[in-house]
Amino acid sequence: MTAKLTDERRARLAEFIEPFRVTPGRRVNLAEDFDPAFRGGIETKKKGRALLTEGVQLLAEYQARLAAQGTAGVLFVLQAPDSAGKDGTIRHVMSGVNAQGVTVNSFKVPSSEERHHDFLWRYEQRLPGRGAIGIFNRSHYEEVLVVRVHRETLDRELLPRSAKKKGIWKRRYREINDWERYLTDNGVAVVKVLLNLSKEEQRARLLRRIDLPDHNWKFSEADLTERARWDDYQRAYSEMLSHTSTDWAPWHVIPADRKWFGRTAAAAVLVDAMMQIDPRYPRLDKSGREALEHARASLQAEASEGATGAPEDGETSVRGVRAFNGSR
Repeated sequence: MTAKLTDERRARLAEFIEPFRVTPGRRVNLAEDFDPAFRGGIETKKKGRALLTEGVQLLAEYQARLAAQGTAGVLFVLQAPDSAGKDGTIRHVMSGVNAQGVTVNSFKVPSSEERHHDFLWRYEQRLPGRGAIGIFNRSHYEEVLVVRVHRETLDRELLPRSAKKKGIWKRRYREINDWERYLTDNGVAVVKVLLNLSKEEQRARLLRRIDLPDHNWKFSEADLTERARWDDYQRAYSEMLSHTSTDWAPWHVIPADRKWFGRTAAAAVLVDAMMQIDPRYPRLDKSGREALEHARASLQAEASEGATGAPEDGETSVRGVRAFNGSR
């Protein structure tokens, strides 16, 4: 990939994802400001799938560089209401990457051990290492979403009375922002996506889970319990977006009424973040190059007449060295 082509792709990606980005400091009303059915100028599923394929290929390339460089990490935060397609998004967007370089963590009800620590503790334990991508399928933002909508869960967090007084949500927003700033300052890019689903589309998807036998296992009566609090969640999402979209970790609100578009857009946001990191293959110093040349000569000397796998003119090996050195 040439530098010029990279710049062109970055420009196209930036233009495509800009409508999804929550400007830091902006007061958000999710229902009014973001359309779950928006398609960003992509009129057909076929075109969307083609763009997703391109995004997956780019992501695989950048993941390889990220792992080779070994200095930066990526935390991909994925939030969404029930049936918005989190699992499918992860499956499709990450379909082309090396599984060794990706971890996926889903956070359920806190365990007894987790409740005996601060609310960010369990998320800290699952952060990606340098050179890796970590995915939070639901995340630390549950602490200002589910916990806010179901206030009774706050009592199970074993907080002192003083910590539950008025202002707790603004304090948690600040603490989350500070934590994410700490992560980015230490080389972990925080990429945040909210899959925005309409209430009507959620109704259709829940009915599908009931009507199709092979989808029955996905349905839970808890889905209806949470759906009954739809307006409360919309307000909680709006407050979350308003207070925690920052310059160092902005939110992107992805239209999710069409699964194919949501996956394409989520991939674009993640690829754009990887391009901003711009990881490179390590460059070998003189002694490293000499060591490779010595190894190549030694391996070629071992080849018997007619042996396969040994380049005849050395071009394959030289090209490999160039690639490892980060040549373009």
